[in-house]
Amino acid sequence: METSNCDTGIAKAVTSEGFHVDLHVKILDERVVQRAKARGLDALVYAPHFTRLPDIRAKAERFSDDELTVIPGRELFTGTWQRRRHVLAVGLDEQVPDFLTLDGTMAELERQDAAVLVPHPGFLSVSLGIEELRTYASVIDAVEVYNPKHLPHHNRRARRFARETDLPTFASSYAHLHGSIGEAWTAFDEALQTADGLARALRDEVPRRIVHRDGLRHTLRRGLEFAHLGYENSWEKFDRVMLQGTAPTHPDHVAYDGKFDDIKVY
Repeated sequence: METSNCDTGIAKAVTSEGFHVDLHVKILDERVVQRAKARGLDALVYAPHFTRLPDIRAKAERFSDDELTVIPGRELFTGTWQRRRHVLAVGLDEQVPDFLTLDGTMAELERQDAAVLVPHPGFLSVSLGIEELRTYASVIDAVEVYNPKHLPHHNRRARRFARETDLPTFASSYAHLHGSIGEAWTAFDEALQTADGLARALRDEVPRRIVHRDGLRHTLRRGLEFAHLGYENSWEKFDRVMLQGTAPTHPDHVAYDGKFDDIKVY
């Protein structure tokens, strides 16, 4: 099922046509690579939380080969822990820390001409809502309208947001668990085997198809991913990131050399 730049239709049938990209995964190891290849994916965007860009790039390169391209990305954690908003960037040239203002983050991504994606819009307390999508529509390149962590009403709301803002769309597995790899992806007609090439396609609104698996196994995978939210938003994670020394992606880290002091929130 072909979808135009702003069409929010979603294909459930598995197809072998096109270049299949899972635009957002959180994990990367040999099992991820094997499962991605078995599921017919051509590329993954690896964007773990609280990991600096050079480390993401190094790991992505290590797990890339002629069959599967792993593209580095950054899901940026903007704002304070209590009012956090996530933004996914592909094609960054320079490092951007977490815990910046949303406005400051968007300005920096625009300066670097990165592709700016909105993962899980309107989802819980970690996402951009409809007003923020409208505010930053000129910077945003695509809105996620399907991932397995969403419940059905989350996906319906995401599609509505995309329609109301006339923004292009994408899908991903948003995999935090190995079994979620290959459950959803975005298919392009052309091969996009570099971060710059993928960023260009997203910025230029290259036509794409939004595809996901279906059936009982997919439903079970979705349930497991949703249940994983309990760990993701636990006090343990807050303690590890905020209270046990300077996080690698905190703007105070020496890696950023004070460059973002004027727009940091901590």
